Amino acid sequence: MIIKKDKNTVRKGRHYRVRNKVSGSAAKPRLNVYRSTSHIYAQVIDDTTGVTLASSSTLVKAVKEQIAGKNKKEAAAIVGACVAKLAIAKGIKEVVFDRGGYLYTGRVEQLADGARKAGLKF
Repeated sequence: MIIKKDKNTVRKGRHYRVRNKVSGSAAKPRLNVYRSTSHIYAQVIDDTTGVTLASSSTLVKAVKEQIAGKNKKEAAAIVGACVAKLAIAKGIKEVVFDRGGYLYTGRVEQLADGARKAGLKF
């Protein structure tokens, strides 16, 4: 009998593999992405102290107003730009991208492109 694994369990395995290699520091923090079925979240994290330096999502009031009437990919690009602006305001110009075990396509790619266009380097 074939038992199909849960997609989220497989994703978490990929994420743990990536997290063994990717770590954020004060000089170059980690840009983490979490994608649910209806929303997308992004955080800039300093792993040495365990502090979130900047965060944004589709649930933030300022972003919600901008994404009205747009699809999920366009919303992800706006979230990426918003988190990049918050990070740059705190003096962070370079980050390590942590895609969270998701494939680098679709909304994850759009979020990364939005952050790059706003001035973050990774």
